[in-house]
Amino acid sequence: MKVDLGNGCSGEIYVPRATPAGAVVLLHERYGLLKHTLDLAQRFADDGYVALAPDLFSRWQGDREALKRGEVRVTLPDDEVVTVVDRAIDHVKQRAKHVALMGVCQSGRYPIVVGSRRSDLDACVVFYGASQKRDWDASDVQPRSMSEMLPKLSAPSLFVFAERDHTISLDNVRRVRDALEAARRSYRMKVFAGMPHGFLNDTMPGRYRAKEAAEAWQVLLTFLKEVFSGQWQGQVRWEFEATSAADYDFSKNARLE
Repeated sequence: MKVDLGNGCSGEIYVPRATPAGAVVLLHERYGLLKHTLDLAQRFADDGYVALAPDLFSRWQGDREALKRGEVRVTLPDDEVVTVVDRAIDHVKQRAKHVALMGVCQSGRYPIVVGSRRSDLDACVVFYGASQKRDWDASDVQPRSMSEMLPKLSAPSLFVFAERDHTISLDNVRRVRDALEAARRSYRMKVFAGMPHGFLNDTMPGRYRAKEAAEAWQVLLTFLKEVFSGQWQGQVRWEFEATSAADYDFSKNARLE
């Protein structure tokens, strides 16, 4: 069902049949609000969560087909994204007590951006994002660096990475982990061995890995259940799990379609 998020922006909301266990605001990949994100939103609803997927590019007037093919990249100012996401969070708060914000790929940094500004999020979730150099550094459209925002997170965070990601090296992963620990922020982080960037996306056959995608989904559901039930409250938790090949070489990681 489409929802109006104001100022020309919209989103799609999915609601479980039973009383929701919580809500997830789900942000789309660089390709826009497409089937993959909507499928994930439906899966959240099937698993008992309200899911709202805002179209961050609602107001963008460029070539949508080129965007779908990954031939163009839309870079929005953080403040513009925060405005849309804030409205989405406020919308789902009318339906559920607990709310998580999830970003994937290009949108992976936005749970950090928003989570560093709001104290009422229950969880931040990042799938293979928020970690490469252009995510980390401050700029005109990203006025605060990742090193400035990570220490300001109040909610526990889940990070899912892929060892064979062509955009995020294991050095990038450790940089995020080290910043969180230095600031005593709670996190769970898992690096999936041998996986490429986007391995959750079943609309991209070259990337999708069914077994590991199913495992990652269970990691996500377990995290949400724990956090929403209060198991992470009153403590600092650092959970890092990674397996990497002895001959790991980031320069050999390739983009897959």
